[in-house]
Amino acid sequence: MWPLTQSTSKQLLPIYDKPMIYYPLSTLMLAGVSKILLISTARDLPSFKNLLGDGSNFGVEISYAIQEKPRGLAESLLIARDFLEGESALLILGDNIFYGRGLGRQLRMSIPSSGCHIFTIPVANPSDYGVLTVNENGVAVRVEEKPKNSNSNLAITGLYFFDNLGPDLAQQVKISKRGELEITSVIEEYLEANTLTYTTLSRGAVWLDTGSVENLNNACNFIRIIEERTGFNIGALEEIAYLNGWITTEELQNSINSYPHSSYKSYLVGFLSECMRQKTINEPFEV
Repeated sequence: MWPLTQSTSKQLLPIYDKPMIYYPLSTLMLAGVSKILLISTARDLPSFKNLLGDGSNFGVEISYAIQEKPRGLAESLLIARDFLEGESALLILGDNIFYGRGLGRQLRMSIPSSGCHIFTIPVANPSDYGVLTVNENGVAVRVEEKPKNSNSNLAITGLYFFDNLGPDLAQQVKISKRGELEITSVIEEYLEANTLTYTTLSRGAVWLDTGSVENLNNACNFIRIIEERTGFNIGALEEIAYLNGWITTEELQNSINSYPHSSYKSYLVGFLSECMRQKTINEPFEV
């Protein structure tokens, strides 16, 4: 995406009305994740810190770590080893956007207690992605990276669950021909151990990979259309935090008061007003 990324991280580029990073963070928060490690370059981390701070505005705890060079996604498990302290992890790529009614509920219900769990979605062009093949019983049997010919159309999205063995398995992965530690290699270790499971996202779910200028523009248009048609904001972190019970009414109000005038601030004002109205007449919240 050069020259767009010459002076800033791709994940700080705008997707319509918010920085790209808001969308993967919102997915983690919808899945119930409140302790987050953001991994980026030494150049870009100060910008992320300036944008997100320690995460307290969003009811989460955000830590930061440096990846010196682009050595592959699997290296993130090695970088996060101390942060994880032997716990499992939900890993998401910073340029992936997920959208769909009940998405958070589906993610929370899908995450197992052990093993590796991947999230797939049917696509028309599977050769552009990592692909999962399953047998006639729906059991995962093969993981391939951008296969030229595949009988499966299940693309592996950029959202992964790894149990506490993830860093150890990533440590054993050999560097690929691309000079990277491939996340597919880690997933294959779980597959061989029969501890790989998967969820195919529901038909109404949308997965957008914004790894190219064309896809970036498509994502901007998608978010704009949905927000304009529905009146709801996609990826509003404060809204998710409030509905999760992670921030109080006072904390949300303080955040709103600190923000400069913008459509985003206006949306949060309207959201909080509606929440107060629902509380007054004892209506259920729409999550």
